[in-house]
Amino acid sequence: MSLTEMDDVELMLAYQSGRHEAFDALYERHKGGLYRYFLRQGMPRDSANELFQDVWMKLIHARQHYQAGTSFSSYLYSIAHNRLVDYYRRQQPQTELDPELADGDGLSPESSLQQQQQLQRLQHSIARLPEEQRSALLLQKEAGLSLEQIATVTGASRETVKSRLRYAMNRLKQVLS
Repeated sequence: MSLTEMDDVELMLAYQSGRHEAFDALYERHKGGLYRYFLRQGMPRDSANELFQDVWMKLIHARQHYQAGTSFSSYLYSIAHNRLVDYYRRQQPQTELDPELADGDGLSPESSLQQQQQLQRLQHSIARLPEEQRSALLLQKEAGLSLEQIATVTGASRETVKSRLRYAMNRLKQVLS
């Protein structure tokens, strides 16, 4: 079976058994979502880069501890979430926004500016959410995790995750309307 035909769990098991090209396939599949997960936390780009690299290094070092019954996304984002919690414990969260995230290709200058401003308001609003709500929202929207997977990653119950997502969405709707 080729690497492109394998799902994430199969790739991780192949990587465990010594097929290093399986790691490359996992990295390619998940690098964008994981990086955006850190950027959307409202942290500076250099901190997001550091955490992003750290998660992949932790995955490399912990590959032998992965168990096939665990979703790879849950495993990866558990590492990311724990790393993020450590980051926030060491310093106050920063709300510096990344201007490169807003890209107005193909729009008039006025439309591009409006789109950029709206995106910045959204990012700023997400960065101001309580950490638990922000994390649940980003795990769902950026990582594509289910409620059960978010509950596993954050150590909260499924109902608590649902509440956090509902509160986060209501707060964003209030701020942006």
